[in-house]
Amino acid sequence: MAEIVDLRSDTVTRPTPAMRKAMAQAEVGDDVYREDPTVNRLEERAAEILGREAALFVPSGTMGNQTAIRVHTDPGREVICEERSHILNYEMAMMSAFSGCLPRAVRALDGILTWPAIAGEIRGRSEHHARTGLISLENTSNLTGGTVYPVEVAEEICDRAHQAHVPVHLDGARIFNAAVYLGESAAAISQNFDSVMFCLSKGLGAPVGSVLVGSQEFIEEARLVRKMLGGGMRQAGVLAAAGLVALEEGPKRLHIDHENARFLAEALSEMPGIRITPAKVVTNIVTFDVGGTGLTAAEIAKRLTAQNVLTLAFSPTILRMVTHYEVDRTGCERAIRALRDAVGRAARQTVH
Repeated sequence: MAEIVDLRSDTVTRPTPAMRKAMAQAEVGDDVYREDPTVNRLEERAAEILGREAALFVPSGTMGNQTAIRVHTDPGREVICEERSHILNYEMAMMSAFSGCLPRAVRALDGILTWPAIAGEIRGRSEHHARTGLISLENTSNLTGGTVYPVEVAEEICDRAHQAHVPVHLDGARIFNAAVYLGESAAAISQNFDSVMFCLSKGLGAPVGSVLVGSQEFIEEARLVRKMLGGGMRQAGVLAAAGLVALEEGPKRLHIDHENARFLAEALSEMPGIRITPAKVVTNIVTFDVGGTGLTAAEIAKRLTAQNVLTLAFSPTILRMVTHYEVDRTGCERAIRALRDAVGRAARQTVH
């Protein structure tokens, strides 16, 4: 059986040999008592890399984002976010269910909000409207194809929001991808945010976990919220050990994933019935419209699966591929050949 080329997401990666070794040798303790030395090292290192006072290891990015929302807001407030943001579309309405907040969704070109787009949505004290409690940005923007916030755009949003006494959270699930693309450090592109969440289990390759960073006071409150959500783990150093390897080694090779994504995009742009703008593929996420092929995205995904190439149908016409360290250039070439075959067969069937 041919090896599977799994392009559904960068969450599908398995731990590297170095991660498995670190996990096996991890020194552990009870993290709820703050006695797990490996978790403590991960949190200290994450805070150092992001230029923050403190950090908190959480099981998932969703828990990290929702913890931040709970700490920053009060029930009955609004959270301004882009219409296609992860916190709105893929976190089970948790900001409403847990924090009592209402999303104020704003659509922006390529998922990148600007201050002019946000300014008109800010709501102060009123007897009729919910007050703005938080602004949340996502970098990179998943549902819009891994797009990246220009540093000056994010900084203006933070500066103007703070003038309005509104905190700003960054869903930086793939912040290291953004940093690599911009040629900056993750700390430099996120320094003005009140809190940042980033995933260890996406492009960085760890099997489990995310990290929330901020001020010491913010993290102390976040620790309590994490416990409320059931995220108080015990001998979690086994997981944190893999996270440490991911944090130190993962960012060094993300440029390869970006190059492979652009390779896919260029090849896709030459296929009949497929619409994509390769210049917009700047990180490791490739989304493209298959509406012109005569097949739905789900039908194409099924045909690809039959050839051991896994992709994700985002809508009836949109298919997504995400590059990561377990898919090399050869794997990308296999995916392109499989897609050409799937689209070509559809075209031939239409002719006959």
